[in-house]
Amino acid sequence: MAKEDKDKLEIIIDSDDMVDDELEDTEEFFLSDDHEEDELPRRVEKVFTLPVLPLREIVVFPYMVIPLFVGRAPSLKAIDKSLDGNREILLVSQKDAKVDNPKAKDLHDVGTIAEIMQPLKLPDGIVKILVEGTSRAKVFEYTKEEGCLVAKVEEFEDLEEKNLRTQALMRNSISQFEQYIKLNKNVPIEIINVINSVESPGRLADVIVAHLKLKVSDKQEVLEAFNAEERLAMLCDILNREIEILNIEKRIRGRVRKQMEQVQKEYYLREQIKAIQKELGENDEVAAEVRDLKEALEKAKLPKDVKEKAFKELDKFSKMSQSSAESGVIRNYLEVLSELPWSKKSKDRLDAIKAQEILDKDHFGLEKVKERIIEFMAVCQLKKSIKGPILCLVGPPGVGKTSLAKSIAEAMGRKFARISLGGVRDEAEIRGHRRTYIGALPGRIIQTLREVGTKNPLILLDEIDKTSSDFKGDPSSALLEVLDPEQNINFTDHYISVPFDLSSVLFLTTANHIQGIPGPLMDRMEVINLSGYTQEEKTEIADRYLVPKQIKENGLTEKHLDIDKKALVEVIRCYTKEAGVRTLERTVGSLCRKVAKEFVIDPKKKKVKLSEKHIKKYLGARKILPDEQSEDHQVGVVTGLAVTSLGGCTLPIEVETLEGSGKVIITGNLGDVMKESCQAAVSYVRKHRDVFKINKDFYKKLDIHIHAPEAAVPKDGPSAGITIATGVVSALTNIEVRKDVAMTGEISLKGRVMPIGGLKEKSLAAYRVGIKDIIVCKENEKDIEEIPKEIQKQINFHIVRTFSEVLSVALVHNDYGKKTAKSKSKS
Repeated sequence: MAKEDKDKLEIIIDSDDMVDDELEDTEEFFLSDDHEEDELPRRVEKVFTLPVLPLREIVVFPYMVIPLFVGRAPSLKAIDKSLDGNREILLVSQKDAKVDNPKAKDLHDVGTIAEIMQPLKLPDGIVKILVEGTSRAKVFEYTKEEGCLVAKVEEFEDLEEKNLRTQALMRNSISQFEQYIKLNKNVPIEIINVINSVESPGRLADVIVAHLKLKVSDKQEVLEAFNAEERLAMLCDILNREIEILNIEKRIRGRVRKQMEQVQKEYYLREQIKAIQKELGENDEVAAEVRDLKEALEKAKLPKDVKEKAFKELDKFSKMSQSSAESGVIRNYLEVLSELPWSKKSKDRLDAIKAQEILDKDHFGLEKVKERIIEFMAVCQLKKSIKGPILCLVGPPGVGKTSLAKSIAEAMGRKFARISLGGVRDEAEIRGHRRTYIGALPGRIIQTLREVGTKNPLILLDEIDKTSSDFKGDPSSALLEVLDPEQNINFTDHYISVPFDLSSVLFLTTANHIQGIPGPLMDRMEVINLSGYTQEEKTEIADRYLVPKQIKENGLTEKHLDIDKKALVEVIRCYTKEAGVRTLERTVGSLCRKVAKEFVIDPKKKKVKLSEKHIKKYLGARKILPDEQSEDHQVGVVTGLAVTSLGGCTLPIEVETLEGSGKVIITGNLGDVMKESCQAAVSYVRKHRDVFKINKDFYKKLDIHIHAPEAAVPKDGPSAGITIATGVVSALTNIEVRKDVAMTGEISLKGRVMPIGGLKEKSLAAYRVGIKDIIVCKENEKDIEEIPKEIQKQINFHIVRTFSEVLSVALVHNDYGKKTAKSKSKS
């Protein structure tokens, strides 16, 4: 092709196929017309060194002219190195385009030698260069010089001799490319004229492959084919594959078009049928649906006002086109009305004695809770009706709140339904959505009644303390009407828009903390507190309920496994730490699974009897080190008591004095209230330093450091006041504190010991570590009755009013207290 007959050809490459050195963008490249074809075939081999420009998602072929955007520092240095020399540079594609700093192993071994024709530096530091591919090159070695990659390469030029096979391949390639262009409208038809004028086999292959939308790996294979005949053969295979794909796509498009035409035809015919049926009065389908809805509404025994509205909507539905959107809304509305239990009730079983048996069978302990439930049922039995306060079961996770509600429903013979309110923040979840909205639904209360099929089920509103509010409304406010016996007789859901009587529904609620329940909602409920289980209660629960349940669920029987109570105690103390028994159940399940595996491996294995010494073998090392009392009496170390969401625990307080200027140092991740207790304790001791025989100037010469171990755990509350004050006195007087005494109580600036909460849980914690003496406030004496009898027998409670009485019990020896603390123990 003569040079004057050549025109530069512009080819557009999609950004998905070409990603240059730094940017993914739509680029242009041209076929160079600056290279005359030699008539004699020869292979030119040259070996020299060139700077390397790595490319991402693009392969440049010889005779291409293409702009590239370069932004990586090593690549910019390679360009500078090339411009300082003969403007030649090696363009090599990366194996992985995601690598930002490619090494030799990340680059292919064959690339294209190109000449930088026009560099242009852009304002953002990126350099745009126009490069022209000249020839192929094979890389022998990559090295790094002056901050950029350079390669030792051997150059190959395409000056092949044409034989009959080569000419046949060229003609076949041109013919196939013409078919490709006819099927792919993205390639301009004018390119055929240029292709027909190319006489070099190798150049023809490069020109055609440059216009194909191929993967980078496929283009790289063509680039690596140095033999023109081999390259043309590869191109023929590629064109065959691409033409086949395009033909398949064409057939798919034709099929879709036919399907769309068929759908339109069917729609037109259906509309004609409907019109004919309307003229003949034979609209049987709509009439049958209206008839079914009418029968369902009659069977539902709707109240008079609800029935009037329902049949008014039904009449509107019968006259409406079935293709309209409102017709589906009305149909769903009428179905909801017909499926609600307007008059259907289950028969109540008001037998307090039977209820007691069911509760005792399903739950161990929880005596006060059971007593309150039996009282409620006894009143209902006498009144022959069930109306009373809404009970709210408050307690830590896993203590049996939900299962207790199920047992109550069983005892009363009612259907049970649970509605989880955790994370609910939309009022429509309770009241429903108005029917004007697309996809509107009734609220959860109405949906639950529709599912259970009776108007007097027991509905458990679970996690009522975890509702929240946002711009969509406040669910807790919507619950005010639901949980008020005086108002819920006419509860109106936004979806059904008619009153529904909820007075027959028995509502129970559960919560982990009452602090998350709004005041008006709390006022409508009676709170029943469920505290954590004692170690003894957990042992009995595991032995009676959890072990048999897990043995059955894991495919075992009593012939396979036996777990004694000492093993269960070891699991409870050293592998679980919770107020409830959920983790305990999972741990027992783990034991059963491991035993089940042993029986599968060895079917002849004898019955496994797990004792305390076997637990480590199956569960590994202890996960929790049980609390223990100090080995010796110590100065400045006092055992306090605290309550967490997992139950009670011991809280040691350490106090140390240091030479300083009177600062009070408080560490251990303490909250604001506990820090104030520290300040109050120090102030009280400083005020009464003469009584405690402490140096008058200690607050000038000594720093007091108060620390609560386990600093990763946040701690707060006022109940450690007397514990801190005792530690301060002990540290300043160098008198030891008894190791077997624990205490809990708030201290005032006048030395008065004030009441605290959670005495039962705290006493259980002290009992677990072997403490025999607990100091409590006089006002907490009444709470001792709530502590289990077996623990009251083991612990001596010291009732105190003032801090001096605390010291008379806590310190190993002293003469500060004029009064002796009153001791109370049950034997």
